[in-house]
Amino acid sequence: MRSRILIVSLALLAAGCGGKRTDTATTGGAGDCEAGDGRITIATGNTGGVYYALGGGLAKLISDNSKLKATAAETGASVQNIQQLVGGDYDLAFSLADTAADAVNGKGAFEGKPVKVRALARIYPNATQVVVRGSSGIKSIADMRGKNISTGSPKSGTEVIATRLLKAAGLNPDTDVSAQRLALRPTVDGMKAGQIDGLVWSGGLPTPELTDLFTSMKGQVEFIDVTGHLEDLKKINPVYDAGTIPAATYGTAEAKTIVVPNVLLVREDFPAANACAITKLVLDKKDDLVKVHPAAGGIDKATAGDTDPVPLHDGSRKALGG
Repeated sequence: MRSRILIVSLALLAAGCGGKRTDTATTGGAGDCEAGDGRITIATGNTGGVYYALGGGLAKLISDNSKLKATAAETGASVQNIQQLVGGDYDLAFSLADTAADAVNGKGAFEGKPVKVRALARIYPNATQVVVRGSSGIKSIADMRGKNISTGSPKSGTEVIATRLLKAAGLNPDTDVSAQRLALRPTVDGMKAGQIDGLVWSGGLPTPELTDLFTSMKGQVEFIDVTGHLEDLKKINPVYDAGTIPAATYGTAEAKTIVVPNVLLVREDFPAANACAITKLVLDKKDDLVKVHPAAGGIDKATAGDTDPVPLHDGSRKALGG
């Protein structure tokens, strides 16, 4: 596990990870699909999460195959990413599709304040991974009443889903559980120390920090099935769907769960040539991203344009042949 984390860290360093937007990329040639000169920054997610790993890989892919120089930065993930994307701190951002839908529709964390963003592509799906200590007595979301539960980093897509699951189970996230709004690494440390009873995490498979947790606490932690709340979540946003966490992912029994797609987002004024070039790189050089993290295997050109209700960028539409 330590060697795997080191490999990911080195990839991120090679990509120049760790800075906010410092320069705006110029436009490419009019109507073409060749990126112009300039620098762009990518908002990713928690260290140890898939956004963070793939963000570094994407930055390197862009820098090695275009005139653009890209860097990736650790963030709190989806909600924060969109807020700071619109604010001009970043040029490209990873987000869960449900959070992105909230943003363009002015709902949830963006209540009454819809934002204008565009999608470059729908990418791989995230699995909602709800893990509990076996000694906690938690067998369902409703059993989390009175327990210490990590609901993810503040302003993350994980926190959005965790809150919706708790409410669907009839719990008030503010009063019925002791919500620990933590990034994944301190969450896993808290589980190991017995200070946290359960966690909610939305991420690609496998998530390195959860591999660490299941390896270190083999037989002491387990997934719980949350699919009984799927219809409640679909009423909020139809992007939610049923899925499974294969047994081979973490060496556990196969687990039923809820999945949601991820999207890559930019502002609506992002240069079309750059959008086209980056979208083509993501699709044509998918294998390079799979080497960074296997979750990238879920990228599929056939579904890349399925980003509703978030509008697809015109440059990306061109890349997809539309």
